[in-house]
Amino acid sequence: MLPATSKLCAAISYRHLRNMTGLRRQAAVAISQELSRLASRSPGPSTWIHQVRRRSSLLSSRLEEKPFSEMEMSYIKQGEEALQKSLRILEDQDDWKTETVAGNGDKVLSKVLPDVGKVFRLEVVVDQPLDTVYGELVDNMEQMGDWNPSVKEVRILEKIGKDTVITHEKAAPTPGNIVGPRDFVSVRCSRRRGSTCVLAGMSTTYGAMPEQEGFIRAENGPTCMVLRPLPGSPSRTRLTWLLSIDLKVPGAGAARGCGGGRGGSQAVSAPPQGWLPKTIINQVLSQTQVDFAKHLRQRLARPVPAAC
Repeated sequence: MLPATSKLCAAISYRHLRNMTGLRRQAAVAISQELSRLASRSPGPSTWIHQVRRRSSLLSSRLEEKPFSEMEMSYIKQGEEALQKSLRILEDQDDWKTETVAGNGDKVLSKVLPDVGKVFRLEVVVDQPLDTVYGELVDNMEQMGDWNPSVKEVRILEKIGKDTVITHEKAAPTPGNIVGPRDFVSVRCSRRRGSTCVLAGMSTTYGAMPEQEGFIRAENGPTCMVLRPLPGSPSRTRLTWLLSIDLKVPGAGAARGCGGGRGGSQAVSAPPQGWLPKTIINQVLSQTQVDFAKHLRQRLARPVPAAC
């Protein structure tokens, strides 16, 4: 099946065949069927990551009728880059260290990467089907501030095709305001491949959203959330959240945690204003992931309003 699928994909790349709607539809259907077949094998981490990576090219964008501008294509490529980098990090199962284990089994792990710094990985199981979790995190993205205490606001600035959005996020104040107000401008992309969903993102620049007064423009990414049905229990969802974030705290070696980041330590006789130890920042970030899982469950367990 895979060789036949490859031939169909190659065929639609020829200029004189691109406008043949039937062939284009046939290629999309063939790919969808192949992904569904592969997903049913209950693959291990490296297997499903490999499957998603191979199929997360710009194919979905090429199949759309609407052409994209050069700027829009640059954002689509940034989203794809975030997805690929995130998958490479998750694929490497070595050297992850446990940060936190909650009583319900929720776990946060971390590792230090030379070119990124410290990254965190949340592993949880949610007692809701994948489509419900996906809908809350993607379709209802702008409502996240209603239920996640770590988020003050999420606003979609621009939608590009079906899978890519530019967002502005304001972080809620931390207890005691130990970190201070931060905001982010991000490009996000979503991919559904068989029974696996990946939501990836990274910081970007957007002319219509310059730095805001009263906020420090922090950076995130590569970051992603991976959703998969729990093997043997399709009504439950396994959620993996890779978090890589630079809070731009002075002197903290970047808030990606100990081991690196863009900031680097400063050789000064006294800590600069706003300085925080790396250990405090790491605790804040890992606790943020644990709290996210708790509040997501509460959100998904709320009664659905009856239709009028």
